[in-house]
Formats: sequence, C-alpha cells, structure tokens
Amino acid sequence: MQSYETLPTGLRVPQIGFGTWKIGGGHSADPSQDGWSLAALRSALELGYTHFDTAETYAKGHSEELTGQAVREAGIDRESLLITSKVTPANLGYRSVLDACAGSLRRLGMDYLDIYLIHWPAPNMPLEDTFRALNRLVEEGKVRHVGVSNFDVPQLRRSQALCATPLVTNQVPYSLGDRSYVKNGVLAYCQENDILLTAYSPVEQGQMKSNPALQAVADTHDATPQQIALAWLVQQPRVITIPMSGNPKHQADNLAAAEIVLSEEELSRLN
Repeated sequence: MQSYETLPTGLRVPQIGFGTWKIGGGHSADPSQDGWSLAALRSALELGYTHFDTAETYAKGHSEELTGQAVREAGIDRESLLITSKVTPANLGYRSVLDACAGSLRRLGMDYLDIYLIHWPAPNMPLEDTFRALNRLVEEGKVRHVGVSNFDVPQLRRSQALCATPLVTNQVPYSLGDRSYVKNGVLAYCQENDILLTAYSPVEQGQMKSNPALQAVADTHDATPQQIALAWLVQQPRVITIPMSGNPKHQADNLAAAEIVLSEEELSRLN
C-alpha cells in the first residue's frame, strides 16, 4: 500500500521510492552485477514500488538500461510508474541538456520522464540555458516535471525564477544523522514553497548507527531502526525518500515504513 505526497500541481509522488545507485555498477558499468541488479528491480516492482530514481551517471547509464529492461519484462503499464532521472553537471548547456535527456530516454526505452533533475550544481553553471532546455523538454512532452538536486536556497530561488513550470523537488542527503539541509534552510524553504525534499541516503547507505532512543522507538513499533529512520523522514511535511536495497525483505520493510505513525513524543526524542 503506497502513501503519497500530493503537490498543488496534482503530481502524486510515493513517500517511499526506490533509488538505483549501485544498480548496474557504481561510477562505471559492471555487467557482472546485472543478475543481482535485475533481481533487485524485479522484486521492487513485484512489491509495489512505483517511483524509480536513476541518473545518467549511475553506472555510466547502465542503471537506466537495467531499470527500463526490468519494467518492460514486468509488463507494467508505464503510466502507473513515476520515473526520475538526472542530467550531470557536465551537460548543463542548452544542447547538452537536450542530448542528455534523449540519451536517458533511449537507455530507459521510454518516451518521457516523469521528473528530470539537475543532478548537482556546478560553478558558473549556465542556468538560463539549462532551464531553456528543460522548459522545451516539458513543452515537447519528453519531461513532465522539473527538479534539482543538491541545491542550496539561493540556487533554488534562481531555479524557480527560470523554470516555466513549478519546480517539484530538490533531492538532497537527509537522515537522522545528516541534517545539513535543515541547518542551511533548504528543508524549511521547500516546505514553504511546496517543493518536495527527496531524501537520499536516508539510512546512510546502510551505515546508520542505532542508539538507545532509536532502538526504544523501534521496539515500541515492532520495527527495525531503519524503518523508524524512514518513518521519521516521511512523517515530515513535503519529505519523501528513495532508499535502495537488493534484499526483498528489506525492500518490503522500507515500503512498510510509511505506514508507521510516530507520536509527537517519539518525534521529539528522535529530533
């Protein structure tokens, strides 16, 4: 059972999505991992995940290829899915954005992206040209919604001014142990402006350390500390998250975390 965040535009985004970093490799493609990667994607689709987050840099595009392959093999209606991909900082020129999006669509084997993000800000990035291209992609129906990733508040403001459609998300690292985008004002700004904050590395890539307070809350809910960490995120307004796991049980646990309701007292202890 999926839980959603709904934006004023009508866009409904699952609170728990599936991140594909490490699917198909790391910073380069690793075909020896294809069996494991496809199994992870297939089990996520079977469990009911509908938001898949990828990028042209993940395994140098191989992550997109495998995501598209898994979707086709599952026979799932494309319209029932929400697919996000990202353009790398090296491709933020007008023509480069158009070419990068065409490459992502070709690798995915899809006609459009639901959300297309600028993956990272770059020094002296030509945002006017970048958004001219992104706006064109929306007009042409190749991209339905535009967002950014790892942007601070001034960069968000500038992006909003240049984007012809409402900016839908800023994807940043956010977890119980990493609150840098709370301290720099990004979370509050997103909440005030109906921009989803998509939390990546929500359990710190599996390195999250438990503590007595977290374990006590987990015990109360007969849940794992990782589930409580995810529930803590998505119980906050305008926050969604994209954990990744190749383990079907962990995938199911992650999806179920959205159903855990933490009390005000539990939230204050975790905070």
